[in-house]
Amino acid sequence: MDAAPRVAFVIPARNESGYIGGAVASILAQTLGADQLEVIVAENGSRDDTAAVARAAIAKAPTKVRGGLLALDAAGIARAKNTGARAARADVLIFLDADSRAAPDLAERVLGWVGRGYRAGSIRMIADSPDPVDRRFFQLIDWGKRLFGIHANMLFCDRRLFLASGGFDETIRLAEDLEFLVRVERRGVRLCHVSDSWIATSARRLHQGRFRLGVPAMFFRWLLAQLGIGRRWRY
Repeated sequence: MDAAPRVAFVIPARNESGYIGGAVASILAQTLGADQLEVIVAENGSRDDTAAVARAAIAKAPTKVRGGLLALDAAGIARAKNTGARAARADVLIFLDADSRAAPDLAERVLGWVGRGYRAGSIRMIADSPDPVDRRFFQLIDWGKRLFGIHANMLFCDRRLFLASGGFDETIRLAEDLEFLVRVERRGVRLCHVSDSWIATSARRLHQGRFRLGVPAMFFRWLLAQLGIGRRWRY
């Protein structure tokens, strides 16, 4: 039998036909060998052609890359992530949003942190945008997380640890990643923050509303979620 892949990228996707192709392409461009990669797209309740776009993107993968498309019949980001994680065979899971792109060296860098004894951790986010306000916003968020020791947003986790910890809370719509990492840390697991690589994520929510009001709105929504407020509100 073929050896299991080392890193699985799990991507929840709902109505993301404009972005999912780029997310998958960034995985296929990883510097880690193709035989060590796995990509799983958990499409959940889309009303557009997300599934078709994802399937076409995955079809471009080298034959050594494992994975595929999971079609779920209902929406739910935490549920989609959990389903993708259970389907994975790789030792390490990296959770990537459908509107994001992984740095080419991300899988290798994460394995480097795993080799130093870290079984889970957050990953630095940058804005997938040339706009200076967008870029500064994500720099501020990352600085704040490092300053206060907050592990949230994009993350990696040892698959066995993820499953043993019960995965993400499927009742949460926002900050399910934070809640999970806090729960793991309370079990005595040492967390890290992958700062030597990145995930570039869409800044589209920052552009909602007039006069860039999406920026303070997004900041306060995330702040409330960090405090445990509004995690089950619609997002």
